[in-house]
Amino acid sequence: MGLLETIRDPRDLSKLSASQLSALAGEIRSFLITNVAQTGGHLGPNLGVVELTMGIHRVFDSPRDSIVFDTGHQSYVHKMLTGRQNFETLRQQGGLSGYPARAESVHDIVESSHASSSLSWADGISRARQLTGESDRYTVVMVGDGALTGGMAWEALNNIAADQRRRVVIVVNDNGRSYAPTIGGVADYLASLRPTLDTVRTHHMYENTMDWWKGRLQSGGPVGRFAYHSLHAAKKGIKDWWAPQGLFEDIGMKYVGPVDGHDLAAVEQALLTAKNYGGPVIVHAITEKGHGYAPARANDEDQFHAVGIIDPETGAPVAAGGKQSWTSVFATEIAEIADERKDIVGITGAMLIPVGLHRFAAKHPDRVFDVGIAEQHALTSAAGMAYGGLHPVVALYATFLNRAFDQLLMDVALHKAGVTIVLDRAGVTGPDGPSHHGMWDMSMLQIVPGLHLAAPRDATRLKEELREAVAISDAPSVVRFSKGTVGPDLDAEERTEDGVDVLARRPSGDTRNDVLIVSVGAMAEMALDVADRLGAQGISSTVVDPRWVLPVPRSIISMAAAHRIVIVIEDGVRAGGVGSRIRQEMRAAGVDTALNEVGLPAEFLDHGTRAEVLERVGLTARQVAHDVVAQVLGTKVPFARPLPGQPAPTGQIPKIN
Repeated sequence: MGLLETIRDPRDLSKLSASQLSALAGEIRSFLITNVAQTGGHLGPNLGVVELTMGIHRVFDSPRDSIVFDTGHQSYVHKMLTGRQNFETLRQQGGLSGYPARAESVHDIVESSHASSSLSWADGISRARQLTGESDRYTVVMVGDGALTGGMAWEALNNIAADQRRRVVIVVNDNGRSYAPTIGGVADYLASLRPTLDTVRTHHMYENTMDWWKGRLQSGGPVGRFAYHSLHAAKKGIKDWWAPQGLFEDIGMKYVGPVDGHDLAAVEQALLTAKNYGGPVIVHAITEKGHGYAPARANDEDQFHAVGIIDPETGAPVAAGGKQSWTSVFATEIAEIADERKDIVGITGAMLIPVGLHRFAAKHPDRVFDVGIAEQHALTSAAGMAYGGLHPVVALYATFLNRAFDQLLMDVALHKAGVTIVLDRAGVTGPDGPSHHGMWDMSMLQIVPGLHLAAPRDATRLKEELREAVAISDAPSVVRFSKGTVGPDLDAEERTEDGVDVLARRPSGDTRNDVLIVSVGAMAEMALDVADRLGAQGISSTVVDPRWVLPVPRSIISMAAAHRIVIVIEDGVRAGGVGSRIRQEMRAAGVDTALNEVGLPAEFLDHGTRAEVLERVGLTARQVAHDVVAQVLGTKVPFARPLPGQPAPTGQIPKIN
């Protein structure tokens, strides 16, 4: 039996000798490489935090002490040390989540994988400990240096530092990267820090002595106060020359470090120093992403930040490549557009490669801006660029648009700024779970005045709609697409004057108009499958792709009036989604055709493959076709309009108690 198998609880770590702890760190890295290679996941970040996580669990007492992981993708080691070593089904339906999950363990607290929020959690938890008489309990945060590029982190630091009684220890895991190398002033500042001896400086005797001398000198009249200020300035100048941690100390945070994050003894000593201080402390740890795994260290792009299934020996992908991704289609097209238009600029939030702006940046490095994990800033900065005569293209994961909604509404839309937002990984994304599904965007965007929203169904339409989006200069435009590989092109039979594509009429040549199926984006293949299934039941249908779902094309309303029922299939939440908006537009135009919104429930959906998640919520061609048949037959609401001479269906009317 290896050492790792004996660890069922963090307290088990206290039983191990120094040599055993070193051996355990090696076992953990081997375990991660072997298992994550089989399932895919965040390999590089977790290889980099082995000793940090072990040190935190040896010095602090989880779950009595609260341990919060910013973003959460670096919590695999934490899972292993808290009794969860069944990684065979990591990120698979029914298996371990790739992020902290309260349902899995009492040691997990924050489930959201959106960065820069951990310090606000720590502020709230530590305040609660004070108010409930449990101020001896610690709140420990592991936050990556990349997350400190997010403004929310500094808002929280401002509040944490204001109360020196709270036991908050913030471990900055500084590997110089978020996804890619960390950029900006904060990154430059962290890189400038040099080692120093902090044990004495953070000891209570040091603080008490400083307070005593401060009191004596300040009560000694003008001469004493002058002496205090002179000595204080001299002390600060010498300290900043020796160890320039002034940024943190100027806001009231004690600073310990930098410490070698792969030296467990040094990590523990730094954490004990912070713990003994008893107030808010920053522990600055230098780590290496992918530490101990040569293929990860050699990967300059992201040091195996996130991998699919790989060969554990070489790190090479096992799955056959060659299929084109939605992201790669965008990457190629936006680079070509940038060649043609000098006013086009790109903005990314610490994810240049994942969102496909790297080719643009390679050709025009002075026109692509990485603002760090700061989506709010990205949108408002884009509004300013638009005012200055540029056309910004802001590329984000769809789930991260949630964080910048106010800026989109009040800075971009209110000012009619010509800004294009490209949302990657829209809809159900799969193994990363609830906080990564990009399923909220279309409902949020419905209420933004003047906004144009495109949902391309294939690669050709993505290129086409992206070019149409950047041609809009007096309003925000959004182009959203799915995660993964793009399917085959689905050509239209015809296009209406206002740009709606008619994909099919089933059965072919049938002049009846039973069902109008409105397909949104990547749901086109499913919509065509539904039409075939309906045709087999003798029900005719017309399948259309609006291409631009906002504003609602007038031809959609006209076609709705000519059919017995409208079905809108979308991979966003039904509540306030595209179907809901079309129904409102129909009513405003006096069209009373029944409409059924087919989409995702307003729920947090657990991880699994995209197909598994859609199956779980009933968003499959078989289920949709089954429901539509019942609606046409008049046994399920909403009822299809009856044919001439037919009585109106009554269906199963629920009893009201």
